[in-house]
Amino acid sequence: MNVIITTAGRPDEHSTALMQKAAESLQAPVVERNKRSIPKLQDVYQADVLVAGKDRYSFYTRGSTEPFFFHPNSATYRLKRILKGETDPLVAAAVLQPGDSFLDCTLGLGSDAIIASSTVGELGSVEGIEADPIVAFLTKVGLHNFLIDFPLLQEAMQRVEVIHSEAIEFLKTCESNSRDIIFLDPMFTTPIEESSNFEVLREIGVTDSVTEEWVEEALRVCRRRVVLKDHYQSPMFKRFGFIQQIRPYTKVHYGVLEKRK
Repeated sequence: MNVIITTAGRPDEHSTALMQKAAESLQAPVVERNKRSIPKLQDVYQADVLVAGKDRYSFYTRGSTEPFFFHPNSATYRLKRILKGETDPLVAAAVLQPGDSFLDCTLGLGSDAIIASSTVGELGSVEGIEADPIVAFLTKVGLHNFLIDFPLLQEAMQRVEVIHSEAIEFLKTCESNSRDIIFLDPMFTTPIEESSNFEVLREIGVTDSVTEEWVEEALRVCRRRVVLKDHYQSPMFKRFGFIQQIRPYTKVHYGVLEKRK
C-alpha cells in the first residue's frame, strides 16, 4: 500500500484530527498539504492520496482526480422501498428474519450489509469482510459517522461490524454453522453499478473471484444458506450450483445454495 495522508486545502482542527486518525489506523505517512493540488502530491510522492476533509475522507488513486468516498448509496432508496412495503431482493433471497446473523464476505461500501442490518435488527448481527485496507477503513468510519436525516438507516449502519481480512482466511477462523447467512458479491467481475464512486471502487478494490474453496468454506460456516449476487450472465451461478433467481429487467441476479442437513 503506497499512500500518503493529508488534509483539505484549508485544514482546521477537525480535519487535522481526522488526518492523524487515518495515519494511525493505516500506518501511513502524513504529508503537509501546503496548498498543493492532489495531482501535484500524487506526482511528487508517487503515491495515492487520502484527504481528510472537514466532513469526510476522500481517496484519490494515482493518476486520477475522481475521489472515492463513503456514501450509503443504494441502501438509502432500498430501505425507503422496504418501508413502503416493497420486497428487497437480497432480503428475499436470503430469507432474512429479525435476529439472524449475516456475514457479508465482500463488503465494499456496505450497501447490502446496511439492508441486512436493518432487517435483522438489534437482536441480529451483521459482519462485513473487506480485504482492501483503504476501503475497509473508509467504510468503517463512514458507517459509524455518516450523518443523514434518516434514523432507521443511520442505526442500521452503526450496527455493521467491519472486518479487515481476506474472506477465505476469515471464514477459516469461523466455527461451522455459526452464521445464518453467508453473502458473496464479486462485484468486480462484471460491472453492475453505474455511479462514478463504484468505478473507482473497482479500481482500488480486491478483485478475487468466487472459488470452490470459498464456496466450501461459506457452506461450512452457514447455518441456512449461501447467497451469491452477480451479473445475470455470470458463469458463477452454474459453476458452483447456485439456484439462480431470475429477475426480469435488471442485470443483478441472486443465487442460493441451501445448507444440506
